[in-house]
Amino acid sequence: MGRFMPRSLGGQLLALLLLALVVTQTLSLILLADERNRAVRAALGLEAAGRAANVVLLLDEAPADLRSSILRAANSPLVRFSIAPEPEATHDSDDSRGVRDQITQILGRDDRTIHVDIHALTFPAPQSLIDVPPDMRAMHEAMMASQPEAVEMTLSIALPGGEWLNVRTMFQRPGPQLSPQALLPVFLMILSLGLITTWTVGRVVRPIRALAESADRLGRGLTTNPLDEAGPSEIRATMRAFNRMQDRVTRHSSERAQMLAALSHDLRSPLTAMRLRIALLDETEDSLRLGALVDDMQTMVEGTLDYARGVAQAEPLVAIDLAKLLADLVSDVGPGKAVLSAQGPILATVRANSITRALRNLIDNAVSYGSQARVTLRAEPDALVIDIADAGPGLPEDQLETVFEPFTRAETSRNRETGGSGLGLAITRAIIQAHDGTVTLSNGVDGGLVAKVRLPRDDMSGSA
Repeated sequence: MGRFMPRSLGGQLLALLLLALVVTQTLSLILLADERNRAVRAALGLEAAGRAANVVLLLDEAPADLRSSILRAANSPLVRFSIAPEPEATHDSDDSRGVRDQITQILGRDDRTIHVDIHALTFPAPQSLIDVPPDMRAMHEAMMASQPEAVEMTLSIALPGGEWLNVRTMFQRPGPQLSPQALLPVFLMILSLGLITTWTVGRVVRPIRALAESADRLGRGLTTNPLDEAGPSEIRATMRAFNRMQDRVTRHSSERAQMLAALSHDLRSPLTAMRLRIALLDETEDSLRLGALVDDMQTMVEGTLDYARGVAQAEPLVAIDLAKLLADLVSDVGPGKAVLSAQGPILATVRANSITRALRNLIDNAVSYGSQARVTLRAEPDALVIDIADAGPGLPEDQLETVFEPFTRAETSRNRETGGSGLGLAITRAIIQAHDGTVTLSNGVDGGLVAKVRLPRDDMSGSA
């Protein structure tokens, strides 16, 4: 059943409510039809019982020579009367009490023996047994066309003198009849429930959809307006909590950026002063060594600040052509050192400077430690995939993940951009993750290392 259910919350709620309504209404129609059949059957039986009781009253008071005339007058195409010395109904059926009570009530006495036998026929009643008048033939044929169940009732009522009045009647229990008038209320109920449910579900689903979109934008570093606190009380409480969380996150990010900016300034100033003082010294082995140490410290400080800053979270998102960006990066490393395979312009919404730094770092590593970088860009249904493969020796399997940790280096450093401090790949992963993407390393089938970058696609991503 789950395969046929809608995927959205609103669609599932609407489908379940409509399904419940259809099931309950179907059961109601079945029960109503059964009650209708019982009512029709009881009405037909009681009508025959009333006629039989009235005939008994006439026979009790009429002379014997008028009995035949009374019976002929009482006969009809559906009810036959006869007088015999023996009763045709020798026992009572389980559902005969209502008929017997009707006869007793009309006769005004309960000492008369009455037998009522009601049973369904196991074969269709032959039409020749019932002399149907021409004006009733059309109605009779329509009833028979619905294949109704034939029911026979035999009454035997004791008469004075030991004789019995036998009454035989045959009627049809009508089959299911669903007229447009019967189905119209069901249709109107389903329609009204569908409209009301759609409106009600919309009040719940719309705020949830807005919450999901805002959470996605907040996770990607995009600015978003506070959510309108609308809908049921639980939804309003959720919106209120999200707005408070968003305010705290935004304020925390702003305070962290200001703190890191001040820290960056405070660290760069003494390093610059040290570099100037070293420049005033005579060029000796010690001064050169001090200069190299200051440069290393400057590089490490810059890399550490970039990593701690969350790799430029404040940089705005823009739409760029990834194919063109990779073509420029491949060209920058020099002829013959890198090749690119990409089909057509592929747009992506990214932080341009950050993503450029991350991809350049991966390409430079492939060129520096793998001789050549083979870059491939392709668009998949849910992601933009960039593969950067080299022809180097690869890495041991246990180091493919640890090299992304800060200040962790492989046996032969794969990151010269930060002077071998072990922050290059950590910063690269932080940048990719800030774009809701992933970056992984794996050893190629034919050797070398393969860096795979997956960036999510959105409304602005795709082939131009």
